[in-house]
Amino acid sequence: MPNRGTASQAMAGPDRVFVQTGGKGLADLDRWVQVGEDEARMVYEMTLRNELSGGTSIVREFEAAWRELTGLKYCLTTVNGTTALYSALFGLGVGPGDEVICPDYTWICTIAPAPLLFAKPVFCESDPQTMMADPGDIQRRITPRTKAIVVVHLWGWVCDMDRIMAVAREAGVPVIEDCSHCHGGEYKGRPIGSIGDVACWSLQGSKPVSAGEGGVMATDQVDIFERACLIGQVNRIVGMDLATPHYQELQPLGTGMKFRAHPLGIGIAKVQLEKLPELNRRRRAYVESVEAGLNDIPGVYPIPSSEGSVRGGFYGFPVRFEPGELGNIGLDTFVTRLREAGLDAGASPYPLLHRLPYFAEGFDLFTGGRGPLSEGWQGYKEGDFPTTEAMWARLLFLPCLSDPVDGAADAVLGAIRRAAEA
Repeated sequence: MPNRGTASQAMAGPDRVFVQTGGKGLADLDRWVQVGEDEARMVYEMTLRNELSGGTSIVREFEAAWRELTGLKYCLTTVNGTTALYSALFGLGVGPGDEVICPDYTWICTIAPAPLLFAKPVFCESDPQTMMADPGDIQRRITPRTKAIVVVHLWGWVCDMDRIMAVAREAGVPVIEDCSHCHGGEYKGRPIGSIGDVACWSLQGSKPVSAGEGGVMATDQVDIFERACLIGQVNRIVGMDLATPHYQELQPLGTGMKFRAHPLGIGIAKVQLEKLPELNRRRRAYVESVEAGLNDIPGVYPIPSSEGSVRGGFYGFPVRFEPGELGNIGLDTFVTRLREAGLDAGASPYPLLHRLPYFAEGFDLFTGGRGPLSEGWQGYKEGDFPTTEAMWARLLFLPCLSDPVDGAADAVLGAIRRAAEA
């Protein structure tokens, strides 16, 4: 099945299938096919070898390749990015009474594991220009109960890691990098994921490197890694890859939890990882061409990434919409004009977390008034994050093409120009 561009969902018969479909509207602009013969051959050969469970040779080869990509010492694969984040939080010792800070503007899975560990989620504002977590607001929200800070390289843009790490180190709080959107990104010459204390990636079906469903956790800190093995890597054939004797008496079962990735998915991801540099090159060239062409179109502006960063993955293509330059029309009206001009554009596909009933009103997660979102939970209301709310309302998402035909960027810019002039 051809899969293109930014994340969306497509229906295939009665089942929902997650694919990437960014070339809609302006016909035939993207030639990219996400899954091809190489991936199918890998799955076929692994199946014949009965590589269907555990830490198989392909799983270990993929983890070794990921260590090489990031420069980190320890790496493990999980069933998805959410369990990778759960493993990282558990690895850091997050538990009852703790607080975990994360940006209000991110996907729910960034923070979803925290309440399941009985920890309280604490949201922070995003920088109005870059969309990334605001280091100053992170600092304001740190308390003696803060156990971890999760920052997100959202849509493939890169956080200001120098400022974030300075805040975290001053407070003595570890940092998790959620790199689920930013496969292959860099910050000042270092791979993203290698700057904080531990990092996580999603390999979900619409990600740049896809396992269908899968995730990765990587770190340089052996105790984080070994605790993560205890919580999710039960009986990975030759044990849990523990590097020290600290938890050896618990091998091979650990705590009995199993978050292991399916080897066939990791086989697909191994093939896709080899294609990542070229995929990033093509997506980057297309995005930068469109961004350069926005200079002479009013009302639509590129979103800057942090100084010294190289964007990667390009899970989406957001730009900033300024209605005051276009007669104060609303974003919905401008999106309608773009679609009339043949461009499949839209508002942010992610809601703000504080607006979700789960967090706004709380939830009796473990019944009987137990859990961090029930008794004593203050909740959130509209206006609690004014900077992020205003930023979110101006985000416009353009198609992200992965193997664009010649002239694709000009065609996209032409549609934006027609909408702005309408």
